[in-house]
Amino acid sequence: MHLQTWLLFLLTSIGMSLSPGPNALLALTHGALHGSKRTLFTIAGSLLGFVLIIAGCLFGIGALLESSAHWLTALKWLGGAYLVWLGIKLFSAPAISMDLAVSARGDAWSLFRQGLATGVTNPKGVLFFTALLPQFLDPERSLVTQFVFIAATYSATEFAVECGIAVGATRLRPWLARSGRRFNRACGAVLVAIGAGLPAH
Repeated sequence: MHLQTWLLFLLTSIGMSLSPGPNALLALTHGALHGSKRTLFTIAGSLLGFVLIIAGCLFGIGALLESSAHWLTALKWLGGAYLVWLGIKLFSAPAISMDLAVSARGDAWSLFRQGLATGVTNPKGVLFFTALLPQFLDPERSLVTQFVFIAATYSATEFAVECGIAVGATRLRPWLARSGRRFNRACGAVLVAIGAGLPAH
């Protein structure tokens, strides 16, 4: 990948990472509920999900989705249903405790799984990368090498953005201890709305 092409992809990645979506919202809620350090497990799962989407788009899933609308429809319903389930669960969650020992009890594997599932079932990510990645590929160069550069670049920008969101949410803990119930309900409602709206797009 030429330097100019990589710089253009870097700028595109930053823009995509900064755009609001379910993974950013999950980092926000987990940062508030479990602290920024525990949310690293969520972010790691999200990044793995995005890397799997990028790999799938580069190595064939994009063509599969283009050949059959049923696969895309199924992915939209699956991703939507998962986000609705997460939203309902968050909506009914109690306000956070100021006791870090209590609030940091989120199981690492559970946080990782939630991040992974949210990332890999995001149809907007599939559509975006399917449409975007061919613009940056050089047919004269190794596809595997280009995959490494693309996946590493996007993972770096997404990691920086989600970490920033999680740290910011952690600093809101005193306010969330007072108004956390409303925060949970608002974020839960947004997740449900995103999940319900995915199949329609």
